[in-house]
Amino acid sequence: MAKITVQNTEITILKLEEQDYISLTDMASAKGNDSRSADVIKNWIRNRYTIEFLGTWEVIHNPDFKVVEFDHFRKSAGLPSFVLSASEWIERTNAIGLAVKKGRYGGTYAHKDIAFEFGSAISVPFKLYLIEEFQRLKTDEYRQLGWSAKRELSKINYLIHTDAIKHNLIPNEVTPKQANIIYANEADVLNVAMFGMTAKQWREAHPELKGNIRDYATVNELICLSNMENLNTLFIEQGIPQCERLIKLNQIAIHQMCILENADSENRQLLK
Repeated sequence: MAKITVQNTEITILKLEEQDYISLTDMASAKGNDSRSADVIKNWIRNRYTIEFLGTWEVIHNPDFKVVEFDHFRKSAGLPSFVLSASEWIERTNAIGLAVKKGRYGGTYAHKDIAFEFGSAISVPFKLYLIEEFQRLKTDEYRQLGWSAKRELSKINYLIHTDAIKHNLIPNEVTPKQANIIYANEADVLNVAMFGMTAKQWREAHPELKGNIRDYATVNELICLSNMENLNTLFIEQGIPQCERLIKLNQIAIHQMCILENADSENRQLLK
């Protein structure tokens, strides 16, 4: 579940069957109050153009759509006596473009394609702002997805990194407690090279935050960390002393961050 705000109206977005469905009930409240939302939606659905739009969308996206029932509604649409609710449309035609939810976040929802069309029933500016806010939400989600993927990659590379420490830096006779000190020490080699501080120093500087320093890294920093974990694994296997590895890794981090940040800056300029 996510929410966006369009012209001071908070609108709920649910993920149904891996698709984004936007609350028509929330959208309709922008045209009046919550008590009128159902009437706004019913008046929109009974329109002949709306029936054509909904039916055509279903024909394209829904192999189980009942076209015969659709034709019945299409012939009746526009008549003074014609009344149709979202629930009846779904039940009679086996439609998937609309959904009626009960309970928390209840109301009438529509696939984003249909919700954008419904936006015109509110106002043209509302529709355009809706599309803009939805696209902003998707951009933020994709960025978060990219961050999560890079964080998982960093974790996987860290396992490879610790394996190199285990086989090259930890003598057989040390205790588990001593081994943990070596692991932490090597992890801080990467932290200092990338962030300029150890994990302990970061926790002391940010007592209000949960997790660790890497949980708050940017995507570019996570990319660099993944690269440095691989390189430090190689340096350890080559027997390079820790002090020399730290200097090398710091130089690499500075160089790679400059490249990534410059690339991001160029991409932002292209999008303007």
